[in-house]
Amino acid sequence: MTELDDAVPAPPSGFTHEQIEALYFNAAREGQDDVLEQFLDAGADPNRVDARGYTPLILASYNGHVAATALLLARGAQPDLADAKGSTALSGVAFKGETEIVRLLLQHGASVDKPNNVGRTPLMFAVMFGRVAVAELLLEHGADPFRRDGEGNSARSLAERQGHAALAERMDSMRG
Repeated sequence: MTELDDAVPAPPSGFTHEQIEALYFNAAREGQDDVLEQFLDAGADPNRVDARGYTPLILASYNGHVAATALLLARGAQPDLADAKGSTALSGVAFKGETEIVRLLLQHGASVDKPNNVGRTPLMFAVMFGRVAVAELLLEHGADPFRRDGEGNSARSLAERQGHAALAERMDSMRG
C-alpha cells in the first residue's frame, strides 16, 4: 500500500483496499479476463507488485492464461519485471513450456536472456525442464546458449547433460 492508497476512502462496497487488491491479483492468477479487464478499466496498475513480488503478468503467465497475459501486455504490463527471486514472466513460462505465452512475451519486448538472481536465463530453464520447443523458440529470438549461471552452467552444457543431443548440436552451430 502506498500513501496514496491510504488517502483514498474505502470503496462504498465495504471492501478494504487489501481485499480489492487480493481480488485483482486473484483475477490474474485465475485467468478471469472479464474481472481483470474491469480492474484495469478502473485504473488498476498492470505493474503492481504483490507481497511476494509477483505482478499480475507474472501470475497470469505462470498459470498459463494466454488471454489474461495478452490483456495485461496490451494494457502496459512490463514483461521484464521480476519477482523476489529475480524471475520474469518469461522465465516462468519457459520452464512450464507455455510456447504461446513465450511468443506473446517476446512480441511485447521481453528480454530473451534476462537472468534471475542466480544467473539462470529463460533458455536455461527451458532446457533444464525438457521444454525443447520453447528452447528452440528462444534460440530463434537470439537467446545465448553459452551464457553461464552462478554455478557455471550454460544452456548448452545443460542440454548435453539432459540428453538433448539435437538441441546441443544446434547450439554448437551457433558458436560465433
